Amino acid sequence: MHDIARNWREADLSAADRALCEFAEKLTHRQQEMSPVDLDQLRAHGFDDTAIHDATQVIAYFNYITRIADALGVETEDFILPWGEGPGG
Repeated sequence: MHDIARNWREADLSAADRALCEFAEKLTHRQQEMSPVDLDQLRAHGFDDTAIHDATQVIAYFNYITRIADALGVETEDFILPWGEGPGG
């Protein structure tokens, strides 16, 4: 799990998980380039329209909430440990 958060491109992922990460990265950083081809690539890896919709909602939500927090200067909670320092880290 930590490999994915650190660098998903080097993590041991299935082809479907890799396609989903590529989709998430493009939606996050180059959303203006999104096209039906991106959806077709996910479908080719076995994602149905409901799964694609759900994934897009989650990706977009995290993009949205991160931008809101950054814009308003929201600081992380002091009880939340940095990645890798908590249980199982």
